[in-house]
Amino acid sequence: MDKMTNDLTETFVLCFFAFVLAMLLTPVYTFLAYRYKFWKKQRKTSTTGEALTVFTKLHEEKFKRNIPTMAGIIAVVSVTIITLLLNLDRAQTWLPLAALVGGGAVGLLDDVINIRGRGGGVAGLRSSVKFTMITVLGLALGWYFLVKLGYNAVHVPFLGDWAVGWWMIPLFAFAVVATGNAVNISDGLDGLAGGLLTISYGAFGVIATLQGHFLLAGFCYTILGALLAYLWFNIYPARFFMGDVGSFALGTSLGVVAMLTNTLFLLPVIGVIFVLEAGSSLIQIFSKRVFGRKIFISAPVHHHLEAKGWPETKVTMRFWVVAAIAAFIGVLLAIAGGHV
Repeated sequence: MDKMTNDLTETFVLCFFAFVLAMLLTPVYTFLAYRYKFWKKQRKTSTTGEALTVFTKLHEEKFKRNIPTMAGIIAVVSVTIITLLLNLDRAQTWLPLAALVGGGAVGLLDDVINIRGRGGGVAGLRSSVKFTMITVLGLALGWYFLVKLGYNAVHVPFLGDWAVGWWMIPLFAFAVVATGNAVNISDGLDGLAGGLLTISYGAFGVIATLQGHFLLAGFCYTILGALLAYLWFNIYPARFFMGDVGSFALGTSLGVVAMLTNTLFLLPVIGVIFVLEAGSSLIQIFSKRVFGRKIFISAPVHHHLEAKGWPETKVTMRFWVVAAIAAFIGVLLAIAGGHV
């Protein structure tokens, strides 16, 4: 009992340290962001080549304010420092940290191209380039997961483990790519992605704790602490945006955490809003290319709801509520389904 108490205390201490460090780094980022004009340049066309008229109308005032982007680097740096100094472990935290740094590097490159005004109408790296880079990262991490850590089975809730052998590598890559892109798509309103990620990492932190993986739980709570500091400034009206450096870093790492807790099939439950956001974008693209018409006024779905008249804050907070309920259900399923 004493050891468990100490382990739990250490995880919450990591959360506190990450929060404090992120708060201390924020003024440094803010100074650099305004001095070097880290303004986000909005893309002019959609992935299907059409003008983004609805989105532009909804958010033109926001982009006139010159709000800095790339603030997700605050969380990435904070979590990296805390983990390297206090919580580095080959079996539990090396992989999610590698995903955090690797995904962050891809996002950072995209953000820098965006800020410097290169990339034309796509406002950064092309989607195909980002997809390829994240896929390579996912495959590399999947190889380590299988060969070095020895994971060769996935747990199906209520049914038990299912041995997949070498299929674990593409399955792992799929989790990383899907989650990274879904979080990136969800990062479109003040406080939305940050709040959703805070809820998701909190849920996986609880699951890891119940499994006795206290170092992995500590990693989740480290991210949670850094995200709370980020949200302090990102809730409406946002002082800065997460940028791809944050969404890809935190999204890919979330996919790795799901694999390490062997809760891949619970990831769509805990991250149900991410699924909804990414799914609405895919449906919109498919419908326009195949049927020549849109299903949503604007995609992803948070922009559709804005176009229907929902205030930005209402969309964000209602999505938080749904995410919190889904995360609670996900934890219950983890307990009942044999994950812990």
